[in-house]
Amino acid sequence: MYSLQGKSVLITGGTGSFGKRFVATALERLQLKKLVVFSRDELKQFEMQQKLDAPNLRYFLGDVRDEARLHRAFEGIDVVVHAAALKQVPAAEYNPFEAIKTNVIGAENIINAAIDHGVERVIALSTDKAASPINIYGATKLCSDKLFVAGNVYAGARNTRLSVVRYGNVVGSRGSVIPFFLARRGSGVIPITDPRMTRFWITIQQGVDFVIDCLERMHGGELFVPKIPSMNIMDLAAAIAPDCKHEIIGIRPGEKLHEVMVPEDDARNTVELDDRFVILPHFDYSWLEEYKSSARCAENFRYGSDTNDRWLTREQLVDMCKHIVVESS
Repeated sequence: MYSLQGKSVLITGGTGSFGKRFVATALERLQLKKLVVFSRDELKQFEMQQKLDAPNLRYFLGDVRDEARLHRAFEGIDVVVHAAALKQVPAAEYNPFEAIKTNVIGAENIINAAIDHGVERVIALSTDKAASPINIYGATKLCSDKLFVAGNVYAGARNTRLSVVRYGNVVGSRGSVIPFFLARRGSGVIPITDPRMTRFWITIQQGVDFVIDCLERMHGGELFVPKIPSMNIMDLAAAIAPDCKHEIIGIRPGEKLHEVMVPEDDARNTVELDDRFVILPHFDYSWLEEYKSSARCAENFRYGSDTNDRWLTREQLVDMCKHIVVESS
């Protein structure tokens, strides 16, 4: 298993919700030679630096759209965690060219810079919206996922390996429904898009832990999907705001009724492990031999939030929300 000890690690989008938790976790658990926060917002970097600083921690201003800046930042880097993205669905629908520049062209820039500088491992964060996408954000992230998987071919004889992690809604992340419900419960009315709606849920810490584990296990070309619980939107509303009335407003443009992380068309290339699914590339990478002995999913298999066999209880979600309130206060 690959060891991160003594490695130089760079995270793009390092000042976001995931990035901050990843940096804090890495400083606490991993004995890294260097940890570089790469992001484009100087104010967020300044504010983060007041809370998180260490002798081996560096802050690097830059944008993944700027390939020259990435080449400078990747000098001496062993591992890259790619978390930078334009991820707000309505904003991407209204500004599709911007989403493409960051999520697709930015991915290409990351791959080229990583290969040219001999980065050993790259792991990119994806989203459930990249599975059978119906909006611009999901489409750009599906394209990004494909680029990172194919990047292993572009690496040629070099040792750079690239993989992807895909998971569902992060509890308490920017733009998610839980902080929105928490903010609205004082009004006495909670807007509900559709009572049938279901979603996968994962905490930021669980996401960080999964990414670190995948970094240590990956061979290159895998798309990792954790097995995580689902929850119905009505149960979610009842857990967060039990005394509120509900106003049905309908599904918004670009939104799905249920989330899917392994669509049927990918099932034939997917193996199931105890705690995750691994979607394998269509190419026959020789270094993925270990998965050949793993059981393949049935051709009509679909890992969706509505057919999940793991469900969050209201009590479990309330505990998660208490943590969010403490963090935000």
